[in-house]
Amino acid sequence: MSITIGKKVKNFSAPATSDVTFKLNDYKGQNVVLYFYPRDNTPGCTDESKDFTANYVKFKRNNTVVFGISRDNLASHEKFKAKFDFPFELISDPDEIICNMFGVMKDKNMYGKKVRGIERSTFLIDAEGKLVQEWRKVKVPGHVDDVLAAIKSI
Repeated sequence: MSITIGKKVKNFSAPATSDVTFKLNDYKGQNVVLYFYPRDNTPGCTDESKDFTANYVKFKRNNTVVFGISRDNLASHEKFKAKFDFPFELISDPDEIICNMFGVMKDKNMYGKKVRGIERSTFLIDAEGKLVQEWRKVKVPGHVDDVLAAIKSI
């Protein structure tokens, strides 16, 4: 199962922070940004999440909801969200079901060791439920601005 630009993303559900069960179909009529990040409370992931937070009002003004996704459990997500006061929910995907659906699991080199983990990636799904843009191998600085620009162009 994989996703393709220009095609509808199949509905899926997953547990998220604040006792929310994320269901993609619940957001029909709104754009959805899903950003996949490797791990709660790591420097790059924290910076990326803070950037989405700093621009959250701009996303809302453009009829867009934002969700972060990693393999961390809900307890870890709740702490991460509370620590930095994120205004959006974090989705937990410990079984890598959503990660595999979006093809973000990659072999990486970590200090000379091969490890399997999430490649930082963001996906923009339009109000009709179609994938309109994806960013892979994301570099955090300036990324949120690129996502906002893409939203404004749809």
